Amino acid sequence: MKTDELRALQAPLKERYRSSPESACITLRAEGRVGEGVTCNVSTAKALVAAGLHPMTGGDGTAACSGDMLLEALAACAGVTLAAVATALEMELRTGAVKVEGDLDFRGTLGVEKSAPVGFSQIRVRFELDTDEPQERLDTLLRLTERYCVVYQTLARPPQISIERT
Repeated sequence: MKTDELRALQAPLKERYRSSPESACITLRAEGRVGEGVTCNVSTAKALVAAGLHPMTGGDGTAACSGDMLLEALAACAGVTLAAVATALEMELRTGAVKVEGDLDFRGTLGVEKSAPVGFSQIRVRFELDTDEPQERLDTLLRLTERYCVVYQTLARPPQISIERT
């Protein structure tokens, strides 16, 4: 996509959101249904995904791991955001890759060690970019990607979250 095409797509949206801030707010939803064994079937925009236990917690590896899905969502969001920012800044990227890694200690989720965290203790996002852009512009690209990546910002500054039964 060219810079002018992206601006043309986003300009009316930005104007609407400036003049009517409430029109920029939306509630996204996800739904899962408990499945066979220890799985949960999650409907995504493109497919039904069966999520289950990671092999290190007793899974057989045939179902998607929700921890992997979280990292995949971060990689997808960071990649789309980077591409949009690069387009807006008229930067030329020949190729780009996003690599996301997260460290887990399964003693926490299995209740083996109470002091072990449940969840990721560290997540790393790395971009591999093939470009001739100067370092100063690449620094700006990464700073703006971090600033505007929804999943990154959600993880970095967790929202209020609740759990209930209905």
